[in-house]
Amino acid sequence: MEDNPIPLRLKQARKRAGITQKNLGVMIGMEESSASGRMNHYEKGRHVPDISTLRKLAKALGVPMSYFFCEDDLSAELAIQIEKLPKAEKEKLLQFIEKLQQSNE
Repeated sequence: MEDNPIPLRLKQARKRAGITQKNLGVMIGMEESSASGRMNHYEKGRHVPDISTLRKLAKALGVPMSYFFCEDDLSAELAIQIEKLPKAEKEKLLQFIEKLQQSNE
């Protein structure tokens, strides 16, 4: 993967959600006339969305902000699945991971 994982993750999440570039742009407050072009620039890596825009994109696509920074597909999928868990389950998962790491030392 290239240095910046955001373009690929954005495109993957958008396609997974079944949303066009134009519709996604409009959903996060872009003008209808420029939404498709701006989203295309983000997905091609020509421009990088600022944090505020990334936050809006994450919410619209139903993914955590951390998803956009995952460098591999497995980490990206884990970020999505972990985000769906209630807090208590996240805490249990963290404890399990810590125990797993200790047993591998």
